[in-house]
Amino acid sequence: MRRNKSTRLPAPYLKRLWMNEDANLDDQYPFNLPWLDKAFSLDFKTPVTIIVGENGTGKSTLIEAVAALCGFDEAGGGKGYRPVDHSRAIDRSGALLAGAMRAGWLPKVTIGWFFRAESFFSVARFLDEAARDANAAPPDFLSWSHGEGFVRFFEERMTRQGMYLLDEPESALSPKRQLELVRLLHSVQESASAQIIMATHSPILMAVPGARLLEITRAGLADVSLHETLHFKLYKEFVEDPVDFVSRALGEGS
Repeated sequence: MRRNKSTRLPAPYLKRLWMNEDANLDDQYPFNLPWLDKAFSLDFKTPVTIIVGENGTGKSTLIEAVAALCGFDEAGGGKGYRPVDHSRAIDRSGALLAGAMRAGWLPKVTIGWFFRAESFFSVARFLDEAARDANAAPPDFLSWSHGEGFVRFFEERMTRQGMYLLDEPESALSPKRQLELVRLLHSVQESASAQIIMATHSPILMAVPGARLLEITRAGLADVSLHETLHFKLYKEFVEDPVDFVSRALGEGS
């Protein structure tokens, strides 16, 4: 069994993504995303990269493609883990993009983890069963509250060198717990000890100092400041006058 080698080089390890010249981009998902064409390329410049955008723009699709390039299962987990049976699935995954993309690494570090909030239960249960089969103490992330289990998982995993892909991790985190994750992400950004690519809707998680913030739209991915994001603007309007904000929202809905 080959052991994963560590490196003294700082993150980011994945330097660039681009489309294969021979890729067949048909009119079905995930190849029909408006920003996806033969000219697509994306450079990674910081240890922590944060991707924001509306639902349906392809944030999770892009994360899934990177996960597949790292050898992670589309349901989440680490390299070699297969926590979910996909044999009868009828849906198409962003992992299909991996075959149409090329990746530039320095060095190629593909140990790590793909975290998906919706499959955390299945992955955590898989880890417990694998530990028992190896006669080891199970990590038991599920005996805590959902949010506490998430934070314990992040603290246990992301202190190690590797690639960590997070798809909307805020789903079970209170604002206070999100701040705990921000502290961990900031530590990684400062030390360059790992590479993290995260998709999120949370303005709190978008505010990691020094991290690169990218907004994904129909036109592609572009650098954006926290204050320029629609998420921040909506939250700011709500905090300044919640009653008026909700009243206008209800009026628009009717």
